[in-house]
Amino acid sequence: MAEYNITWDLDSIFEGGSDSQQLRDYIKQTERHLSELETLLRSFTPPRNTDQTKDLSAILENVQLVIKRLGEFGAYVSCLNAQDVHDVKAGALQSKRSELGARLDNQLTQLDQTLVQVDDDVWKSLMNQVQFKEVSFILNERRQLAKDKLEVKRESLINDLSVDGYHAWGQMYDSLVAKLSITMDGETLSVGQASNKLDSSNRRVRKEAFQKLQNTWAGEADLFSETLNHLSGFRLQTYKHRNWENILKEPLDYNRMSEQTLNAMWDTITDYKKHYIPYMKKKAQKLGLNQLSFYDVEAPLGDTENTMSFQEGAEFIIKQFRQFSPKMADFAEMAFEKSWIEAEDRPGKQPGGFCTSFPDSGETRIFMTYSGSPSSVATLAHELGHAYHQHVMTDLPVLNQGYAMNVAETASTFAEMIVADAAVKHAANEAEKMSLLEDKVQRSVAFFMNIHARFLFESRFYEEREEGVVSAERLNELMIEAQKEAYVETLDEYDPTFWASKLHFHITDVPFYNFPYTFGYLFSMGIYAKALEVGADFENQYIALLQDTGRMSVEELAEKHLGVDLKKTDFWEHALKLCLADLNEFMELSE
Repeated sequence: MAEYNITWDLDSIFEGGSDSQQLRDYIKQTERHLSELETLLRSFTPPRNTDQTKDLSAILENVQLVIKRLGEFGAYVSCLNAQDVHDVKAGALQSKRSELGARLDNQLTQLDQTLVQVDDDVWKSLMNQVQFKEVSFILNERRQLAKDKLEVKRESLINDLSVDGYHAWGQMYDSLVAKLSITMDGETLSVGQASNKLDSSNRRVRKEAFQKLQNTWAGEADLFSETLNHLSGFRLQTYKHRNWENILKEPLDYNRMSEQTLNAMWDTITDYKKHYIPYMKKKAQKLGLNQLSFYDVEAPLGDTENTMSFQEGAEFIIKQFRQFSPKMADFAEMAFEKSWIEAEDRPGKQPGGFCTSFPDSGETRIFMTYSGSPSSVATLAHELGHAYHQHVMTDLPVLNQGYAMNVAETASTFAEMIVADAAVKHAANEAEKMSLLEDKVQRSVAFFMNIHARFLFESRFYEEREEGVVSAERLNELMIEAQKEAYVETLDEYDPTFWASKLHFHITDVPFYNFPYTFGYLFSMGIYAKALEVGADFENQYIALLQDTGRMSVEELAEKHLGVDLKKTDFWEHALKLCLADLNEFMELSE
């Protein structure tokens, strides 16, 4: 098997990084296409009958072209920013991407508002025509959402102001994080590198990393509270002008998910949390502690650090993917061979991990910092799941490739689950098996407790933010209150500055960047159970499910491919019982 690079190759997209002349030419050409779209829309009027479709067809073709090109440009810039937080030119390119994105949003707003004016009977007939039928779900969705927004001029003003307002606050957060560093054992680390120390099997290292990170985030808390308050304030003012009273409207619409489904999921999880309390006590005992602290929850049991090199991790993932889906394994192998993955542990990188797609070139890139731990292997598998999801969507119309975060997390979590299960089955001895099994249980705790804490915090923060600016001290209090509730008060020390350290609270793409993870985790449980049941026939069924993620609500997706009703607790209870099987096996082994 070929030796895989631990750093990615971006030159196959654009040569020259942030100085790329090829990229500058691409941006200019994209601007020309955007100008053409603006010209088309200036003369576009609502079709009065089904014969007036030529203009709409041309507009949709241009819209998809611009979306594809801006996606390509934006993905490249995000990779430049991630690989080197000190790349000033990449920051300037990000501003350019925001500017062009706002222009496209304005044109889409105008298009949507024009579509609203089409007579309902004419609209239904149009959506049954061949050229529109394939993207009819998206067009119907956009038309419906437009009815909940302001008129074109006011929505366009919001889009324009967001470039140096809303999105600028998110970019300011990134700039502030880029300047942070932590010194441990005489070594200067980025916050991402220091955060990796929280996975250490040595409690002294975990505790020191946690305390130094706490001091670092607390030292800049006033600045981070500014970014969070102004970002959320912009969002709330926008909602106010649109007469949106439910803070969850935008994230639920974005995730194509009903509030009834969300409530059924969280209510069921809350009922099942009691089963995890003995586990939290048992883990504390195994670590020689009276009670876990926040930085102990994800600590490995036993010395499992650096158990796999990047090469070994890659080979293991490919092998396990092949048991379920040869096509997914082939894709993963190609991603490694073509150096689509940035995993090197070095200073100057952003913390965390992501997968981003390049819709024009049909490629993807994965970003993470690989440490060799089981958790790191799982993260790599997770991001490859995202990449495969996009891969099977590549030949669909661009409008149908816009799947939401909750179903995106389904594909990634499914891939992670395959590898985690395989690791347990291939354990060399009982001690290793218990350690790897605990790593799986730990992920359940993350989705049911850590993610729930984020949801509770964000819900309460927005309630208070509606009344005015929330101080850094109050943000700390809200975070601790949320963590105590979510972790059922099983910890003796919490993470008050988590609101500052977690990038997700400062992302402007969509609020409540939390519950989709838990949804994806449990939804993937249902898919995984079906995969085990179906066997060899599963691969094509799985691809069909993924390809529908951009053109259905999650309720429709679950009904069509799994035959379940997500608005009822039955599905969630079944998924949670699958999680409890791992928990019970761990508890038995640990006695």
